[in-house]
Amino acid sequence: MDNATFQPGIEEYATAHCSAEPDQLRMVEEETRRTMPERQSMLTGKLEGRFLKMLVAMLRPRLVVEIGTFTGYSALAMAEALPPGGRLITLEISKRHGAIAGGNFAASPYRDVIDLRMGPALESLGRIEGPVDLAFVDADKTNYENYYEALLPKLSPAGIIAVDNTLWYGRPLDPSDESEDTVAVRRFNDKLANDERVECVLLTVRDGVTLIRKRA
Repeated sequence: MDNATFQPGIEEYATAHCSAEPDQLRMVEEETRRTMPERQSMLTGKLEGRFLKMLVAMLRPRLVVEIGTFTGYSALAMAEALPPGGRLITLEISKRHGAIAGGNFAASPYRDVIDLRMGPALESLGRIEGPVDLAFVDADKTNYENYYEALLPKLSPAGIIAVDNTLWYGRPLDPSDESEDTVAVRRFNDKLANDERVECVLLTVRDGVTLIRKRA
């Protein structure tokens, strides 16, 4: 039987059969698509947003760290399920994206639990004290290995790192594609599969989400 993941329309079907997203998230998505059509592929969207919320609901993290805020959709999706006392630190380097995300956070019920920090993510990560219970990485692909190595020592014993875009539009499967981002994603995926410090699973959710945890 053919893998249903790659049948036309399957992602739309999966999205339609997820629980509803809040009105504010729909508005964030619509505004992003309208004002930044050239970057709308960077949106987390409903399917992955509901997936991230489910992760938070299951893990009940005290601290979530996100690398790559964009317009704030994913942070708001995760904040929905934070337990009492939980907080989320999101790191962004683009002033434009940060200004938009900051406005979206301020207009949300989660303004007091989301901490937006501007600047290079690796520098910001160095100032964050663990333990980190959940990390979501969705930023520049060439730094994926660096973000992973910076996060792993801070991860709590039951913590999870979720890394987005690890299928990268299928380009890592094309040996002739030697573009910088493709090479970085391919190298990162190969490293994880052979890293004895961790266990990982690459899920075919949207453009690929890899879940990573430390070995016992």
